[in-house]
Amino acid sequence: MTKTLSLALCAALLGGCAHTGDTKRSATTATTPKPDTSPAFPSTYQPIASPPVLISGATVLVGDGRRLENADVLLQDGKIAAIGTGLSAPADAIRVDGQGKWVTPGLIDIHSHLGVYASPGVRASSDGNEAVSPNTAQVWAEHSVWPQDPGLITALAGGITTLQILPGSANLFGGRGVTLKNVPSTTMQGMKFPGAPYGLKMACGENPKRVYGQKGGPSTRMGSMAGYRAAFIDAAEYARKRKSGSPGKRDLKLETLAGVLDGSVLPQIHCYRADEMANMIDLSKEFGFKIAAFHHGVEAYKLADTLAAEGICGALWADWWGFKMEAFDGIQENVAIVDRDGKGCAIVHSDSDEGIQRLNQESAKVIANAERAGMNAITPEHAIRWLTANPAKAMGILDQTGTLEEGKMADVVLWNRNPFSSYALAEQVYIDGARLYDRNDPAHRPVSDFMLGQEATP
Repeated sequence: MTKTLSLALCAALLGGCAHTGDTKRSATTATTPKPDTSPAFPSTYQPIASPPVLISGATVLVGDGRRLENADVLLQDGKIAAIGTGLSAPADAIRVDGQGKWVTPGLIDIHSHLGVYASPGVRASSDGNEAVSPNTAQVWAEHSVWPQDPGLITALAGGITTLQILPGSANLFGGRGVTLKNVPSTTMQGMKFPGAPYGLKMACGENPKRVYGQKGGPSTRMGSMAGYRAAFIDAAEYARKRKSGSPGKRDLKLETLAGVLDGSVLPQIHCYRADEMANMIDLSKEFGFKIAAFHHGVEAYKLADTLAAEGICGALWADWWGFKMEAFDGIQENVAIVDRDGKGCAIVHSDSDEGIQRLNQESAKVIANAERAGMNAITPEHAIRWLTANPAKAMGILDQTGTLEEGKMADVVLWNRNPFSSYALAEQVYIDGARLYDRNDPAHRPVSDFMLGQEATP
C-alpha cells in the first residue's frame, strides 16, 4: 500500500488587536480602533520534524560558485549546520553515504503555474487567469492554488523544493504571485514560504493584445504602455493619500501597485522582445520601481549588457522559440549570453508542468549549446546558480535559501551523479532538513490525495 507523509501543520493565526479605553468616555469620544495590521492569509507552514542528517563524501555544489569534492553536509534543526570534510554528527543523526553522488541546494522554479492550472488539464482546474480586465492587480494566485495538484509531487521528484506560482499572462497586470515550499499540504497556507515577498505578474506583447483587442483594448503595444502608465499614476496618488492620513476606501488593485512602487511587491514581467523590455525598463524609471526579472525573454540576449547593468534577472527557457511571432528571434545561447560569465543574472525556468521535472537537464542543454558556439566552458558549479541562487535573488528569498550556507534552510537535493548529466536523477530531496522524497524508498514518495486509489502507471 502506498504510504503518505504525515505533516505536522501548526496554524499560527494572529488575533485582533485589543484596545483599552477609558470607560468614562462617551461613545462619541471613544478612540477609533486601529486597523488590524497582521498579514492577510498568513503562512502556517511549519518544517517537518527530522533528526539531524549527515551526507558524507559527496561532490557539493554550494550554489555560490564553489564546488567541494569529497565533502560532508550536516542538516540539523531544519538548517544547514555545517559544510566541510570529516564532519562529526550527533549520535541520532541519519547518515547518508554520498560517495560518487552530488549534492546541490534545492531547485527553485521562479515561473510555475502548478496549482492554478492543475492536472488534469480540464476547464474545472483552469484558475490561472482572471481575464476580465487588462488590469487585475487585485487578484492573488494563492487563492486559486489547489494543493492536491499531482504536478507538485512530480516536481518534487525533479528536485524542486521552492516555486513561485504566477497568474497567467492575458493581462497587463495579472495579479500577485505566491512563493511556496513544495511540501504536501491540505491548504495553500500550509505551503506558503514564510516571509517571501509577493511578486506581481505583468505581461507585455502579444498576449494582452490578443485577449483584449476585441474587448475594448488594449489592441496595440502603445495602448498597453498607456495602460501601465495610467495604472501607476493612480497607484502613486493612492499611495500619497494613504501616507497623508486620509486614505479613503481600501483598494486591492491600487494596493498591489503601490506595493510595486514602494518595493514590497516584486514585478515579474512576461516579455519576449528586446524593444519591449527596453520600454518596460524606461517605465520603471519613470515611476521609480525596480524590475525583479523579465520572464521568457526570448530576445534577452540583445539586452544582456543592459540587464546586467540594471540588476534585472532574465528568467528564460533553454531553447523554446518560434511558437509565435514575438518568439521568432530566439537563439539557443540566450541564457549563456544573459549570464555573461556570471556578470548577469540568468535563470532557467519552466512555465510548464512537465518541464519543471527536469530543469537540471534544461540547463544542461544551455551548457552544451554554449560550448557548441565556442563560448567559455560553463562548469556545473556555475550553472547550478541558474536554478538556485539566481531565482532566489529575483524572488527576494536569497537570505533564506538558494545556497548551501550555514544558517539557511536545509533545502537539499542528493543526485545520483552530476545533475547536468542526461542520466541524472534526484535520489533524495530534503526540505528544511526533512527527507520528503526518496527514489529508493516508497515510504518517502508522497502521493497527492487526488491520486490516492488511482492505478499506478509504469
